Amino acid sequence: MSARFDGFPERALIFYEGLEADNSKPYWTDHKAVYEECVKAPMLALLAELEPEFGPAKFFRPYRDVRFARDRTPYKTNAAASVGDGAGAGLYLSLSADGLFLGGGYYHTAPDQVERLRRAVADDVRGAELERVLARVRKAGFEVHGDRMVRAPRGYPADHPRIELLKHRTLTAYRQWPPEPWLHGRDALARIRKAWRSLAPLTTWLSANVGPSDQPADRR
Repeated sequence: MSARFDGFPERALIFYEGLEADNSKPYWTDHKAVYEECVKAPMLALLAELEPEFGPAKFFRPYRDVRFARDRTPYKTNAAASVGDGAGAGLYLSLSADGLFLGGGYYHTAPDQVERLRRAVADDVRGAELERVLARVRKAGFEVHGDRMVRAPRGYPADHPRIELLKHRTLTAYRQWPPEPWLHGRDALARIRKAWRSLAPLTTWLSANVGPSDQPADRR
């Protein structure tokens, strides 16, 4: 049976504070047991408890891909996981020294997905529905973001009533909690579950109106 999730120990945040100050192999080696016990184990237990409602999650490796990066530090300063196959709207969470970050939506889109998103936003029925969805998401404490064009996309009037949404190439919502005592107990599970439920209308709308890309992977 999976271990019960009882929160992230304070030592997890202290571990990431130290890693931010000393992102080196000696630090990692000296503190790997803390990572395994206070970060990885509770994260896997959390994801196991969330899986029946939200589906299986991917827990990301702690090592950075530095092959083409200017920043050559070898380790990520957060522990992150996502739900979804990457082709559609997904959910995301991240633990770091700054606390807990939760989000959802489309973080990456192919050209055909962008075009479907714009057609749906421009539609009087589906676009109005999205506005209502985003209003509820904001009321739940999330900020709405995404990669956006500066000007109106080609083919859409600059005075369209939803022009700001039409500028989006991607569409996401997220919120951040600073380190607080509830993060170290089982209350964290309830908060995360409630937050992801609040994002369900957005991910449902995106899945229904945009969906995964039909283009080959090398053309996305």
